[in-house]
Amino acid sequence: MTDTRWTTFKLIADFDTDVRSIYEAWATPAGLENWFLRKAVFCAIAGRERESHEFIKKEDTYSWYWYGYSDETVEYGQVLENNGADLLKFTFTGGSIVTIDIQNKYGLTIVELTQENIPEESDPAKNLYVQCQTGWTFFLTNLKSVIEGGKDLRNKREDLFSSFK
Repeated sequence: MTDTRWTTFKLIADFDTDVRSIYEAWATPAGLENWFLRKAVFCAIAGRERESHEFIKKEDTYSWYWYGYSDETVEYGQVLENNGADLLKFTFTGGSIVTIDIQNKYGLTIVELTQENIPEESDPAKNLYVQCQTGWTFFLTNLKSVIEGGKDLRNKREDLFSSFK
């Protein structure tokens, strides 16, 4: 049996909204920028950039930019699956794969986020398992806050970022 303790994790979050609203938050550039990214650029196979409210598709490539980092810090990846309703899968940092499964259960919308194929790292400061799990926990919390009418919890003040680097 393979030991996956440090190469895979799953997070589960519940939302008081419908499946479609959560799906749109994950599957459009504007949706992702509302709670997760500073800028999300998706390109179709033909190289055309998707419009901000256009749904992403399987095989789209992406460039993601975060608050607090210059445009030189960018995450590149590809959409591996998208069923158009409640399931997304994409490549992520270090060659890992993230799956977003959105379901209606128990009167709530449940998001199951699984990140797998996380490369093991001997340097704890570079441990992607810990960094990604911590990051996704924050961003799922922020998605819940934003989607349920609360505050955007991201720090968008560039002056604060530069003073801590």
